[in-house]
Amino acid sequence: MVPVKSFMTPAEKFVVVDCATSVRRASKIMRDRRIGSLFVARDKELVGILTETDFARRLVAVGLDPDRTTVEHIMSSPVLHIDENKGLLDASDLMADKRIRHLGVSREGELVGMISVRDLVLTVAHIPRKWIMGVGGKHILAQIYGRA
Repeated sequence: MVPVKSFMTPAEKFVVVDCATSVRRASKIMRDRRIGSLFVARDKELVGILTETDFARRLVAVGLDPDRTTVEHIMSSPVLHIDENKGLLDASDLMADKRIRHLGVSREGELVGMISVRDLVLTVAHIPRKWIMGVGGKHILAQIYGRA
């Protein structure tokens, strides 16, 4: 089994905005950095995550003004997480069950990284087909996901 920590984005690389940041400013940061989420902090403590889905469901769908609405108002909180030593299939199952696309990765209860659906897709996309389709395919999938 390959643990999620092998594929996570480490916390040092998180893009973080203050909870009082306007949604418009946050969206520009996401556009400019070509990312699908931002972490939200209050007094240097991470309190939530802002995703493209949050924009659609909690801002656009209800007609809020992006200049007057703060990220704290539409963010997802708390950040759901999985232990860094769990397998990719565990992460995939949790994300599917909770209907989320970004999942925090924790070590002893502390957020140390994040894994996204995109990370999972890229992992599978880079497995050579001959390995998956061949005799050892089931074994390879078991190694990656923790079970075939």
